[in-house]
Amino acid sequence: MHGPGYPPPHQEQMPSNGYLAGMRVLFSLLPVLTCGLLAFGTMIRLAIVTRRARDWALCVASFVLSLFFLWLIGSDPTEDASTWMGNTGTVGIFGLAVGVVAYYLYADIQHYADLRASASAPWYPQPAGYPYQAAAPQTPAVPPQATPQAAAQPPAHTQPPAHTPPPAQRIGQVRAELDELSELLRKQEGQDRDR
Repeated sequence: MHGPGYPPPHQEQMPSNGYLAGMRVLFSLLPVLTCGLLAFGTMIRLAIVTRRARDWALCVASFVLSLFFLWLIGSDPTEDASTWMGNTGTVGIFGLAVGVVAYYLYADIQHYADLRASASAPWYPQPAGYPYQAAAPQTPAVPPQATPQAAAQPPAHTQPPAHTPPPAQRIGQVRAELDELSELLRKQEGQDRDR
């Protein structure tokens, strides 16, 4: 019951803002400069950083789409790839590059914003329905006479924790238990007299 408590979770090291900006620029330029051919490289970096199954699935999907669009361009029978296959492949590969860059920037920024927010949160978990909050820093007390508004306001009522029944129900429960105990004592006294 009285153990050391929960261990603090493993905190991921926050990289500097300059490093993050450089990586975002580098991996945003990768699909653009390769005309979408290496769009999956950006998604691999995102999947490694975030460690989410969704990002791994999108990485695989971008790789498959890259191969599909390249196949469309390569299987076009004309030399200048001017049929529907070449046009669809070209528009698709450029669209994939734009989509990957947009999603990469959104997910990477969101991931590091969540990391910063979790770094400032307390490390210990609060059980569900826990009625008390962490203690706020103490401020010097001001006497009630110093502020006329404080005297005019009624005191704040605190509600009892959710796990205790209302007082009337609790009193009834205690009475019933006392009646049972009285009954048991009377029976035991009656048995002791008979002996």
